[in-house]
Amino acid sequence: MIRDFVHLIQNKLRHYAVFPSLHSLSRSSAFQTALFLLGVLAFARACIFLAPPSVTALASASVNGTFMPICRVETDQKKVALTFNCTYSAQDLHQLLEILKEKNVHATFFVSDTWAKNYPKLLCTIHNAGHDIGGLWTTQASLSIREQTLTLENLTQRIDRLTDSETTLFRFEDGNYDNSAIRLIQESGGYPVQWNINSMDWKDYGAQDILHRILNSRQLQNGSILLFHAGTVYTAQALPDLIDNLEDQGYQPVPISELIWKHSYYMDADGVQIPKTEP
Repeated sequence: MIRDFVHLIQNKLRHYAVFPSLHSLSRSSAFQTALFLLGVLAFARACIFLAPPSVTALASASVNGTFMPICRVETDQKKVALTFNCTYSAQDLHQLLEILKEKNVHATFFVSDTWAKNYPKLLCTIHNAGHDIGGLWTTQASLSIREQTLTLENLTQRIDRLTDSETTLFRFEDGNYDNSAIRLIQESGGYPVQWNINSMDWKDYGAQDILHRILNSRQLQNGSILLFHAGTVYTAQALPDLIDNLEDQGYQPVPISELIWKHSYYMDADGVQIPKTEP
């Protein structure tokens, strides 16, 4: 392709023989080297332009070769995301949903394959209430790439089938991940999402402890992603005051889909998703 490009330029210059100096220049090694480099650059730009979104997303998620999930979003807007991991229990889900409805707040619920299988009707209720549904995925180092792909596909297909929607948000259930796991999510067109503030609500230290950990955290800022768990003792009790306090500070709780950048972003070493600025 590059050789053809060089020949094309040379033929054009020969055609305009009234410019003998240019014709002579076109036969020089320096000129042909310059044309070669120009062709390489043009080819590279075409590859980037024509690359599928999953490929460019992979490049955006990499920091010095290490792939990062989204832990916070860089934004000028005072938005934060409330996220709930649903692993086994659903004992407080109706109460959580009622509080969110009363406060006119939409959140994001990450559900495991087991949870979705055990509570299909409740999963539909969450979805129909306008909340985001994400997949809570367990990865194991002992599994091959093919086996990991199968578990991710099973989780995605179950949620998609029950909610009649496309699942694009994923979280690692145990908080552990590696490059291959993030690549699998990115290559499927999804977004790996973790958090930057953990409420530690599963420790059952009380509602005030949850409020203190969130509201007094130095990490609370625009684009923060807050982690909670379904099936705990005090999360529902703390939730109304938490939302009120966040809104008093000017923060707007939104679902993950309204917080993250879908295109033209890069990640830093802390898992912050940063929008690219136009040159």
